[in-house]
Amino acid sequence: MPTRRREQFVIGNMAWLLASLLVLSLLGSLSPELFFVISLIGFLVVIELTAPFAVTPTWRRRLKWVIGIGLLVFSYIVIRRILEILPPGII
Repeated sequence: MPTRRREQFVIGNMAWLLASLLVLSLLGSLSPELFFVISLIGFLVVIELTAPFAVTPTWRRRLKWVIGIGLLVFSYIVIRRILEILPPGII
């Protein structure tokens, strides 16, 4: 049986994903990288907004792995973008 905070987390995350998908497609700038970055930002915001005060449930402790993988992918995207901007002779 899901708790109230878990339901808030899932609903908040799904709302953020759908809203970001809708806004990016309306603006005509929908790309997988941009959607991932905006989704990661929303995921982290929803985690903080639904965080319990006293006790951390087991399901929330497992989110650290998802956050870590998300930050690694984000780092890869940033490094790739920086390498695209730099002139070819620098590296």
